[in-house]
Amino acid sequence: MAGSDLQAGIVGLGKMGGNLALQAVERGIDVVGTARHKKPDLEEQGVAFSENYRDFAAYLKPPRVIYLSVPAGHPVDDVLSQMVTHLDVGDVVMDGGNSFYRDSMARERDLAKKGIHFLDCGTSGGIAGARHGACFMVGGPEEGYRIARPVLEKLAVPEGLVYTGKPGSGHFVKLVHNGIEFGMLQAIGEGVSLLRGCGDFDLDLAGIFHNWAHGSVIRSWLVELMEQGLSERSLEAIESYVEDTGEVNWLVETAIMWEIPIPATMIAIMELFESREKDSDTHRSIALMRHGFGGHPFGKDEHIAEERRVSRITKI
Repeated sequence: MAGSDLQAGIVGLGKMGGNLALQAVERGIDVVGTARHKKPDLEEQGVAFSENYRDFAAYLKPPRVIYLSVPAGHPVDDVLSQMVTHLDVGDVVMDGGNSFYRDSMARERDLAKKGIHFLDCGTSGGIAGARHGACFMVGGPEEGYRIARPVLEKLAVPEGLVYTGKPGSGHFVKLVHNGIEFGMLQAIGEGVSLLRGCGDFDLDLAGIFHNWAHGSVIRSWLVELMEQGLSERSLEAIESYVEDTGEVNWLVETAIMWEIPIPATMIAIMELFESREKDSDTHRSIALMRHGFGGHPFGKDEHIAEERRVSRITKI
């Protein structure tokens, strides 16, 4: 076992988990990871690797702090069922994916019976955030948060960590965040359609977005990603079809249940559906920004479509 006072285990070493592991190593955290396949590139940079949950748990000193970076739905439950027998009372498990908040509430209840703290850890910032400083929205038992907080503070961008309260609240806050994200993407995409569709002017889109990223009221990371994406590829070369894993659909169901109007978010979802049937600059722009912040694919992706169908277990 390595000798660092601050340790973390990461389950799932893909785009998000792998980059969080690298950031953790750079910030002096002793990291052990596990995944379906070995990651020699991560091991070369100081991330320990375990091929099974027994060795993974044995590497970490109690109380263990473990971050799950796996797809929502049954994969989370599969990991928990295999790993929990190797954990001790007082250990902390954080789900950093986009799980349905009611699923997280049920998982917290189940693990609490075993004396294990479960935190729903909404994570934002995309791949760049995972690598250089993420934004965390954390719900769950206060004692679990107290134990995990030193690790999360190291991995968060300054001011990018908030404890949201009761179990499920972290993933609920992240769900609302994703709904807002959809609305912002839609508005920017529609702006691109207007800029390109008006025949009176020959406009430099990259130059305009560069301008908007500096001092304008709408300056934001999404505007910066639009500028960057336009400098790297032609908008015409991007497939208009926009994939997603379906979480914001849950937000609409929740809003209907509580009778809270969210028309902008609902329209953004309807427009996303339309992208799968109709080409437009709006949808190409949304695809470009989503690729920029999350590495989301251009065009159809069967694995993401399947995740959209199975990533929620509990019904509203």
